[in-house]
Amino acid sequence: MTATTDPAASGAGRFGFTKDQVIQEWGFDDDVDHALRDELADEVGVELVDEDYGDVTDSAIVWWRGSDGDSTDLEDLLVDAASTLEDSGLIWVLVPKMGSAGHVSTADIGEAAQTAGLQPTTSLSAAPGWLGVRLSAPGRGK
Repeated sequence: MTATTDPAASGAGRFGFTKDQVIQEWGFDDDVDHALRDELADEVGVELVDEDYGDVTDSAIVWWRGSDGDSTDLEDLLVDAASTLEDSGLIWVLVPKMGSAGHVSTADIGEAAQTAGLQPTTSLSAAPGWLGVRLSAPGRGK
């Protein structure tokens, strides 16, 4: 699977998600962007599955805020999210945008990703108030 991160693309396409993919969601809370969640589910045609989903997934989104823990907690969560992915699966870490409460720097995400065996590849404005950072394992998502 090749991710499409063309800013002109809409919804699931700009994240590299395609029809019928199972997307596992981590870190859901009241502050997530519900319009983005709905858009992703509508475009792939499958509801997002939660952290307790017990099968292999195609991709994942991780909502992460500074108040969710330190870099070790993010590393642990990324390892968990990656452990259920198909070989070509991607993980998107969604954090509050710079200047917002709970913002996490892309450098911190990159450090946690590296320790978890992942690498950041691109970022985009995921939704109003949310920045998305795309992660893949070496050899994945090319």
